Amino acid sequence: MPVQIGVHKNVHKNIKIVHICWAASGMTEDRAGTVSTRPRMKNPLKGDASLDESIYARIAEAILHGRLKAGTKLPEQRLAALFGVSRERIRKTLHRLAAERRLEIIPNRGCFVPRPTVEDVRTVYEAHRVFEAGIIEQLLRVLDERILAALDAHLAAERAAAERGDRAASVRLSGAFHLLLVDQLGNAELSRFLRELLSRSSLMVSVYEPAQSSLCAVDEHGAIVAALRARDLEAALRLSREHFSHIESRLNLERGAPDEPDLAGIFAEE
Repeated sequence: MPVQIGVHKNVHKNIKIVHICWAASGMTEDRAGTVSTRPRMKNPLKGDASLDESIYARIAEAILHGRLKAGTKLPEQRLAALFGVSRERIRKTLHRLAAERRLEIIPNRGCFVPRPTVEDVRTVYEAHRVFEAGIIEQLLRVLDERILAALDAHLAAERAAAERGDRAASVRLSGAFHLLLVDQLGNAELSRFLRELLSRSSLMVSVYEPAQSSLCAVDEHGAIVAALRARDLEAALRLSREHFSHIESRLNLERGAPDEPDLAGIFAEE
C-alpha cells in the first residue's frame, strides 16, 4: 500500500506538469481527453483601449472637420463593418460621443450628427462670449513674450490654412486659438470646459459657416492678439465679444437634409 500511494502521488504530479506544459505551448485538451495542438485563439479586440481611442478619434475628427454633416445618420452595423469590429464596440463609442454632445441618439431611430437649432446656436455663443471675457482678464495678468510668440505662431498657421483653402485645418485651428488662450492659465477645469463647448460650436462652424469666412476669423483673432499685446483689456474684451457674435451671424442654418454619406470614403485609411 505505501508503494501504491507513492505511485499515485507521482502520477498526480506528472499530470500537473503535463497540464502546465500544455498551457505554456497553447495546446488544449478536448472533452474526450485527447490533446489538441491547435493554439488558443485570443480575441485581439477584447480590452483593446487603443483601438477604442482610434475609432473614437476618427469619428470625432470627421464631425469636427465637416466630413460628417449635420443630420447624418451613423448606423452601428455599417460602422462595425467599416472598422472591422463588433457592433457593441461601435455602440460604446457612439454613446461616448453622445455623452460629449457631439452626437445625438434618438430612441428607436438611431444615432445622428446633431442638427443645431437657432436657440442652440444662441446659447452656445453666449456661453463663449461670457467665458472668454473671464479668460482674457486672467490672461492679461500672466501675459509675457513667450505667450505672445505662441499666439503669433498660431495666427501664422491659421492664415496659411485659410489662404490655401484647407477648410478642415481652418476649423480646427480656429477652435485651437481659443484653447491656446485658456491653456496659458494652467487650469485643467477651465480647459476641459472650453473643449466641451468647442465640440459643439466647432460642429456648427464646420457645417453651417461659409468656407470663405475662414479668413475673417483669422483677422479677428489677430485683432484680439494685438489688443492683448497692447495690454488693452477693454479693447480685447470688445473684440472677443464681436468675434463670437460675427461667427454666430455668419452661420447659415437654412440647409436641407444631408445627402447619403459615403462612410467608406470618409473613414478610409489614410
